[in-house]
Amino acid sequence: MKLLVVEDDVRMAGLLHRGLVQERWAVDIARDGVDARHAISSTPYDAVVCDVGLPDESGFDWCRWLRSKGHGMPVLMLTARTGIEDRILGLDCGADDYLGKPFAFGELAARLRALLRRGEIPRPVVLEHGDLRLDPAAHTVRWGDSPVELSPREFALLDYLMRRPGEVVRRSDILDHVWDYAYDGTSNVVDVYVRYLRLRLAAAGAPEQLETVRGVGYRLVVQP
Repeated sequence: MKLLVVEDDVRMAGLLHRGLVQERWAVDIARDGVDARHAISSTPYDAVVCDVGLPDESGFDWCRWLRSKGHGMPVLMLTARTGIEDRILGLDCGADDYLGKPFAFGELAARLRALLRRGEIPRPVVLEHGDLRLDPAAHTVRWGDSPVELSPREFALLDYLMRRPGEVVRRSDILDHVWDYAYDGTSNVVDVYVRYLRLRLAAAGAPEQLETVRGVGYRLVVQP
């Protein structure tokens, strides 16, 4: 098995290299996003271990680039940022697993073995609804030619609704699928984020896409 480790910290890169070689994997090290892009373009890798904090770009952006080029090998993200929003962003950008620092090397190796057993995973299809286009792998949204900048939670909400065009989606279902399972659903957080999403889409020139079904939830309007 051939692995690429994208890590700019010399000490961490050395520790990862030694440990992974002891696991009988062939390992290449890239110090930044540019080196990693060159490596991916010239070598077929079975998996990638990528740090979020690269010197020239974020690991999130690099992972989006990887997926936009059609590469489907598993990606394990490493980061000291362990908040729920960061974990959501890491997975939404195309990563397959997410490990916070500090970590036990045994856990990293076990997670890699699990990813390698799965092999390449088909990337999610691009969702299209009229002129609205959402790419789950690249984590991008466009209205026609205009990009729509969304937060991770707004992106997850739009993704969920776009998979159910014309269907009335209950607030409780949105909470279950878009928010943490332990979230207290007594507040109006869904309504707040739907309002945010409407503002983002309107700023990109999109007509109203989200219909309120009073007392129930929301529906993505089916275009005629």
